[in-house]
Parts: sequence; structure tokens; C-alpha cells
Amino acid sequence: MKVSDILRIKGGTIYTATPDEPLMNALKQMVDRDIGSLVVMEHGELAGMLTVREITQFLVKFEGVVGNTIVRSAMDNEPLTCTTETDMDEVRRMMLERRSRYMPVMNKNLLMGVISFHDVARAVVDSQNFENKMLKAYIHDWPEGQEPDNAPTLV
Repeated sequence: MKVSDILRIKGGTIYTATPDEPLMNALKQMVDRDIGSLVVMEHGELAGMLTVREITQFLVKFEGVVGNTIVRSAMDNEPLTCTTETDMDEVRRMMLERRSRYMPVMNKNLLMGVISFHDVARAVVDSQNFENKMLKAYIHDWPEGQEPDNAPTLV
């Protein structure tokens, strides 16, 4: 399974911020849309990611004072990225290794979408459920009298 499969199911809605906009505006957008991340874009290119993790770290560092702070001050300016052709096993490994919950999907310099750890987990579960269903159908349709030797009887 590839990242393109997740994006096809998830859809292509992308929420963004700019590095020089007020952090409070970005926070309000995240709350209003009930989302955990914003892709930070500057001049049409990926500049960073702003997630709940970066916001929490910023708030602790500055004792909860946002003031006139801009997004650039809190964002991750080296976000983990993948392409639409990245295999899901590689995405899982990358996200676990970096403890990343959100990953921009890029096609060269073009932002294609964002996948979350939740999206990846859902794709894995859906894939396993489909595989289980197919295996059960295959076993159920096993021709009578052709069971392998010493095979347990399935009920």
C-alpha cells in the first residue's frame, strides 16, 4: 500500500498557515477546524509544520504567553515528508522513529496532502480486515474431501 492510496480515501483538503502570520490566528484555525496540524507554506513552498506538539512546547517555554508571536517562532522548520509513492511500511517506520504524528506529502515542491498517524493506522487496520475477510472466504470455499492431512477441522 502506498501513500497515494490513503490520500485517495482521505481526500485532498489541506489547511495551511504562513510563517509570518500571528500564532494566535493559526491556533484559532486549528481549534475552529478541529485539526491537529497546519502545513506552513511560504511563497508556494513547504516552510514547516505547526502541530499540537510544537504549540505545547512553545507554550511551556514561554509560560503560556503567545502575545504577538508569529508561526515561524513555534513551527517545526524541518518536517518529515514523504511522496505519494512512499510505501506505508516506510511511512510507519519514519513516523515512529521521529515520533511524528503528521507528515506532508510532496510531489517535488508541490504539496499533495497531509497524512496523520491515525490515517496510517486506519489504512493498516482496513487492509488487515480485508485480508482476513478474503482468507476466511477462501477457507470457507475449500472443496470438500480435499482437506490437507492433519488439518484442524474449522467450524
